Amino acid sequence: MLISAGIMKCRGQPMRPNHERPRTLFGELLKQRGQTAEDFSEEATRYAWERGINATLSPRHVHRVATGRRADDRPLGPVRPGTRKLLEEMLSIPLEQLLTPVSADVPAPEEWSCEALELKARIASGRAVDQQTVSLLQQKLDLTRVIDRRLGASTLLGEVRAQINQMWRLLGDVLDHRTRVGLARVLADASTLAGWQSLDQGFIREAWEHYDQARSAARVAESRALEAYACAGQAVVLLDISDTVSAVELTEYACRISEGEAPELLEAWLLAGHGEALAANGDQAASAQAFDDASRSMPTDSEGEAASFLVFDRTHLTRWRGSALARLGDVEAIDVLSDVLDRLDPTFARAETALRVDLVQVFTAQGEHREASTHAERARFLAAQVGSKRQLRRLAALTG
Repeated sequence: MLISAGIMKCRGQPMRPNHERPRTLFGELLKQRGQTAEDFSEEATRYAWERGINATLSPRHVHRVATGRRADDRPLGPVRPGTRKLLEEMLSIPLEQLLTPVSADVPAPEEWSCEALELKARIASGRAVDQQTVSLLQQKLDLTRVIDRRLGASTLLGEVRAQINQMWRLLGDVLDHRTRVGLARVLADASTLAGWQSLDQGFIREAWEHYDQARSAARVAESRALEAYACAGQAVVLLDISDTVSAVELTEYACRISEGEAPELLEAWLLAGHGEALAANGDQAASAQAFDDASRSMPTDSEGEAASFLVFDRTHLTRWRGSALARLGDVEAIDVLSDVLDRLDPTFARAETALRVDLVQVFTAQGEHREASTHAERARFLAAQVGSKRQLRRLAALTG
């Protein structure tokens, strides 16, 4: 079970004298760990700096949060958004619970072990997660995905990483089964997005780990469809390290476990991914068959599809087929990709980048260097615009 890096471990030392009994859960946590206000202030300052959180927490303010009162004994009052974010990320406990007064009929904290106090706080935090919370996390992720398509991953990856870490911490403390399954679905979705973003940024090992986490979360979510989706994404990492045989095996496994479990749109996407892996492995006939199967699996109307994490239609399927043909050096790829380029939604900047790099590949293979240079220039501009190190690397390999 994952525990927030911000929850500090017990130090195994006597608590420092404190003549004023803490009045909040935060104060009890602070006292139980034997930390002074100065100790916590230093740790909070370092934590905020490392994670880019715009907040500070002076020893005086730590004391206020610990007692729930100002120096003149007035109520603490509203807490600044930055301070809220800092405390909640460090301790993985909602601020409202941290500021909750300790009830007089609760046994004194010194009678509890440090571990018991932390567990009690974490379970309380887990109970605060409900279906509305899960829905809000999904909405936030969906918005991130739209921005990612348009602007690239360079400015978003850190945010997605933080969201994933937060959800992993919460998942271990959520007891309600329905809420736990829903949260795991969002976590699997977020992890696959982070996997793709990491790959696009050139972080191959991190991409692999994100996809592996997505597979684990999909199992908690009891979703073979999401597990298959994560497997197919992981296969792209294998293609980028030229392990085409393993990519074929993994996409074949993804298609197999999703059969009868995934919506039609996702089935078509998985078959297309298998076709790409087969093309990379040099099996042109099997690749063509996979893309034909994908075309037959495409729903006539994707409205209401249970794969909201997937943006995929016949235009994208044709682009993927053209990319596979380009891998195989097939001249037909030029007409296929050129037609898709005319129809592609201009907001899909990264998709256009990949498409133009595919055109560079096939034009170069055909010896048509002027056309290849034209597409390379535009692809290089788009790759720089969205910060795609992956496509820049592909261009460098093709153009020397």
